[in-house]
Amino acid sequence: MKKDEMEPKSQIYFLDVYKSYDSKLVLENIDLAVRFGEFCTVVGPSGCGKSTLLRLILGQERPSHGTSLVNGKPIGAATPDRGIVYQKYSLFPHLSVLDNVVIGRRLMMPWTRWLREKKAVKEEAMGYLERMRLVAHAHKYPFELSGGMQQRVAIAQALITKPQILLMDEPFGALDPGTREDMQLFLLELWENIKMTVFFVTHDLEEAAFLGTRLLVVSQFYTDDRGEKAVRGAKIVGDYKLPRAALSTQVKKTAEFASFVSQVRTEGFDPEFRRHARDFNLHHPDSFQTLTDEESDR
Repeated sequence: MKKDEMEPKSQIYFLDVYKSYDSKLVLENIDLAVRFGEFCTVVGPSGCGKSTLLRLILGQERPSHGTSLVNGKPIGAATPDRGIVYQKYSLFPHLSVLDNVVIGRRLMMPWTRWLREKKAVKEEAMGYLERMRLVAHAHKYPFELSGGMQQRVAIAQALITKPQILLMDEPFGALDPGTREDMQLFLLELWENIKMTVFFVTHDLEEAAFLGTRLLVVSQFYTDDRGEKAVRGAKIVGDYKLPRAALSTQVKKTAEFASFVSQVRTEGFDPEFRRHARDFNLHHPDSFQTLTDEESDR
């Protein structure tokens, strides 16, 4: 897909985005177009910049160079149209489950408006807890809940602000394997009902390959025509369209699934495997790439 064809169709659009911290180049020449309603999972080696990419979309960070847009407008400071869920639960221990969900709206309102709308907001929060299957726990405190239940409260806390994009940074990383798999199925069911855009960062390759409509592989392990001494940041080295249906977790046991996970592990995580930038696996129909003349000296 050509870059000029993707911009007007994209909810998230990055063109030639670089991000550095002082002299350290983290992300280099990131090109990305994401349509409304996609569920993107993101994997890559530790320190490659996955969470940095998430923060750029959220607006917590600004690109050092390049174009970054949400809904056709430059990304500014973080706003309620982009919700965030972290690995460490963003819950207040002194508040009940219900009040933890309500606070997502309460903090957005002047005091006088809150007094007028408090009852309606609490009713709305109970609706989200019903969707999260947590109504019976509304008046408990976070320490009384399991890890999976706490994470569902954190998701409700993000959703009540009605974001168009839900950003998730290793949200299930602290959960045990059984609970983690339950949460994967729960999130798929939720996404299929709500149909918002989800951007999900994980270090778990099976999780990334199982969830979502699209898998992005971010890695600093690649080569180009700039020579061995060039300083390189991470790029999107793989971009795959995933089959999307209400999958059973049994798919994880198939040879095809295992082969795909192995391929992602090799191309993104193996420092000995360095594909040339011209030959990245950018198979998703919305992928596009803008290499500099130095990167691709043809």
